[in-house]
Amino acid sequence: MIQRIQTLFLVIVAIASGLLPFVFKLWEKTDGGAVYAEDNLWILLSFLTVAVLALIAIFQFRKRQNQFVINRLNLIVNLFLLGFFVYQSLNLSGETTVSEKGIGMLIPVFSIVFLVLANRAIKKDEDLVKSVDRLR
Repeated sequence: MIQRIQTLFLVIVAIASGLLPFVFKLWEKTDGGAVYAEDNLWILLSFLTVAVLALIAIFQFRKRQNQFVINRLNLIVNLFLLGFFVYQSLNLSGETTVSEKGIGMLIPVFSIVFLVLANRAIKKDEDLVKSVDRLR
């Protein structure tokens, strides 16, 4: 059923990964230029992959196992993004020429949290269906 709570969580992930990287800067260079997701092809493709996987998972509501697996794959892509951002933030200088880390670096963290919540809800639904099938 599409009106389940995991659908809300997946919609939040799709919006956060599909729209917010274009609004918020990821980091700012030392020369003052802001870096957004569209400035780096791999980051852009990763964010769009997360958004598309979340949308695909929404419409897999009849096949909860597939939805669960797609969310796990989505978690892996988000962990890749988060690892890249941690690496990038450690390489940005924090000396006298301050380069700022943007709020866009936190988008994978929020996505991971909501994907875990969605997976818990999917698991709960699957357990409920299995318990009802046992009674028949």
